[in-house]
Amino acid sequence: MAFDLDMIKKVYDRYSARVAAARKATGKHLTLTEKILYAHLSEGDAKQAFGRGVDYVDFAPDRVAMQDATAQMALLQFMQAGRPQVAVPSTVHCDHLIQAKTGAAEDLSTAKDVNKEVYDFLASVSDKYGLGFWKPGAGIIHQVVLENYAFPGGMMIGTDSHTPNAGGLGMIAIGVGGADACDVMAGLPWELKFPKLIGVKLTGKLSGWTSAKDVILKVAGILTVKGGTGAIVEYFGEGARSLSATGKGTICNMGAEIGATTSIFGYDEKIGDYLKGTKRADIAALADAVKEHLTGDDEVYANPEQYFDQVIEINLTELEPHINGPFTPDLAWPISKFATAVRENHWPFQLDVGLIGSCTNSSYEDITRSASIAKQATDKHLKTKSEFTITPGSELVRYTVERDGYLATFEEMGGVVLANACGPCIGQWARHTDDPSRKNSIITSFNRNFAKRNDGNPNTHAFVASPEIVTALAIAGDLTFNPLCDTLTNTLGEQVKLDEPLGIEMPIKGYAVEDAGYQAPAEDGSHVEVKVDPASSRLQLLDPFPAWEGTDITGLRLLIKAKGKCTTDHISMAGPWLKFRGHLDNISNNMLIGAINYFNNASDSVKDQLTGEYGPVPLTQRDYKAHGIGTIVVGDENYGEGSSREHAAMEPRHLGVRAILVKSFARIHETNLKKQGMLAITFGDSADYEKIQEDDTIDITGLKEFAPGKQLTVVLHHKDGSEDSIPVNHTYNAQQIEWFKAGGALNIIRRQMAS
Repeated sequence: MAFDLDMIKKVYDRYSARVAAARKATGKHLTLTEKILYAHLSEGDAKQAFGRGVDYVDFAPDRVAMQDATAQMALLQFMQAGRPQVAVPSTVHCDHLIQAKTGAAEDLSTAKDVNKEVYDFLASVSDKYGLGFWKPGAGIIHQVVLENYAFPGGMMIGTDSHTPNAGGLGMIAIGVGGADACDVMAGLPWELKFPKLIGVKLTGKLSGWTSAKDVILKVAGILTVKGGTGAIVEYFGEGARSLSATGKGTICNMGAEIGATTSIFGYDEKIGDYLKGTKRADIAALADAVKEHLTGDDEVYANPEQYFDQVIEINLTELEPHINGPFTPDLAWPISKFATAVRENHWPFQLDVGLIGSCTNSSYEDITRSASIAKQATDKHLKTKSEFTITPGSELVRYTVERDGYLATFEEMGGVVLANACGPCIGQWARHTDDPSRKNSIITSFNRNFAKRNDGNPNTHAFVASPEIVTALAIAGDLTFNPLCDTLTNTLGEQVKLDEPLGIEMPIKGYAVEDAGYQAPAEDGSHVEVKVDPASSRLQLLDPFPAWEGTDITGLRLLIKAKGKCTTDHISMAGPWLKFRGHLDNISNNMLIGAINYFNNASDSVKDQLTGEYGPVPLTQRDYKAHGIGTIVVGDENYGEGSSREHAAMEPRHLGVRAILVKSFARIHETNLKKQGMLAITFGDSADYEKIQEDDTIDITGLKEFAPGKQLTVVLHHKDGSEDSIPVNHTYNAQQIEWFKAGGALNIIRRQMAS
């Protein structure tokens, strides 16, 4: 039986009328993306066509999902909204705070002890306000959502950038910050700029060593980390229909690495089979009744160039396995060229660790294909040369693959099974290493591989591939090994070749689990008490941010001019800092400590203009705040790419940064800044980035006339007495300007609820 079946019935009951209204309003055939978006307008039936990449539109998502690291701040904000219960079905998933160190049982036990205060808070606040709560060990949010909540044609938002994983089941699922989640849980519309559309036509069929993972690794190489920004990627074609539902999920999951708003596949037989296999045959039956609306129109797919802003075509039959990296997920290498790239770039060819699993690749199919390679290591007398870890995506998958003997297969070849959690994928990894200063290589089936992402070590070269390729390379212990054609020497001195992986999409005996880890909320939460200890170092109730003072912002000092890539990991690191995700002041001590200062090429070292000395970024900013001086942060292209964590926006706001001025923003981070009442602006001319000097005093003028589409002016007062006046752009609409004036969107919500 499915969760929230009545809600899903209501969504499907209105689909025909909503799609018909959209066709009338737009006067054309519709993509799947457009059908779902127009079917979820907060105003109801479409009355006009919206401009892609132009119009801001209010939507009514069907549900909200939050992982434990971001849920803390999202729910602390929701508690201020004044509602007795969430307005839409919502869930919390405890997956981020479990550190991988020894193995599943011990690591989970340690996490429950170390994080008890946070888990108790999340459980009680979920109980009180009507949220479903998935306990630590239940699994990774995106896999659990795919198994329980995702449904074709639906719309959800989630406080994690890999929320698009649910697109594998034909759902528009978008990663957002906690403030957006708070809005939707409070019953307010959710605003999004109507996205552009990228169509990916898949032809042919996968075979041999090639897997669904290789599709998105190829796409990442084509579009780069920001090529999908402002767009939804829609996959279609015979090749798309041939992929398993979980394979589709893998592709949608990693769409976050190209900056896409989300990615999606149309409803088909594979998705229907997965729904039935996960005990949701009732949803499959409902979807079958409206299936014409759960895929794009035939005319769209016959002439995609007329309906998409960009079209990419990939022949799955010809697609090679890919390995992407290091240090960025869009550096794509076909495996036939990878060994040469390793040698020419002098990357460490010796492989230290291979890691499979994560929210991207931990399905039953992934595990069985990898296990077929692992079994060969034992059967062919091969000794595994690298460390090897396995992270199951959910307790449902873990229990089932253990029952079917696959975990034992991994353990026989030397693998270590970790807890059902994010672990090394997000930096929650107590890695065992002989020398942290040594350049080394790891390969994972995860999604991101930014420097220091997995283990906090800048010397680690992280590569991304499919689970089966990761398994094969871990056995070889050598990045230059190509399992498609190379041989290995076994313990008997024989040359042996690995056979192609074989997998099973879904378990023949069906999925099974003893305790999935779900806790339903109280029917009446009014008597549930949510306690936050004022002395806690982990949790802190929020105070509203101050409103704009009504004047231009003058006398700002430059906190940092960030050079090059500055992701949310650089702005607000994960790893050991995850424990402070519910305490804004404590986690602010990691603000921008990973960013590279343009003026000295060092991280966490900026000039304090009050003392003339260099020091850590957070301490310097706290000094400015203590003296009542505002600051500005300057950044490069695609500032804030990566995770959806709103802490990267809340920390600067909390510590007194007034504006972020960059060449360009990543979508989620820009929205997060706006929600917190921060001024997010971009250079009118990116070359003006070079005009920012270390000792500048900076004014931002034109704010009294702040209006959509109207430039502001930044005045740079240089130390030598000269000045530069530069125009800057913004993307604020009228509502977002009100957020800025009020000091944040939550201040407006609070006023609305009070009235």
